[in-house]
Amino acid sequence: MMKNNLTDNMLTVREVSQILHVHSNTLRRWSDLGIIKAYRIGPRGDRRFRQEDIDLLLLEESKGLPTNANESTKIDKINQYVMSR
Repeated sequence: MMKNNLTDNMLTVREVSQILHVHSNTLRRWSDLGIIKAYRIGPRGDRRFRQEDIDLLLLEESKGLPTNANESTKIDKINQYVMSR
């Protein structure tokens, strides 16, 4: 089966869930809330994530610094979500 160049470096929900150590439903919820960017592919609309986006999220978390001081970081949004539960 041939892969599209655009989707070659895309990660599945399962792969990203394992990387971030969260349940796949949590990852889907974060995607729905705009906390993490997902791309829909195929006729079923399966979610895929760019490796670069996940790397940036992990970098933000490890440094604890916002990439843009004028807006809250993705990590802040995740923390707000977790604390509201």
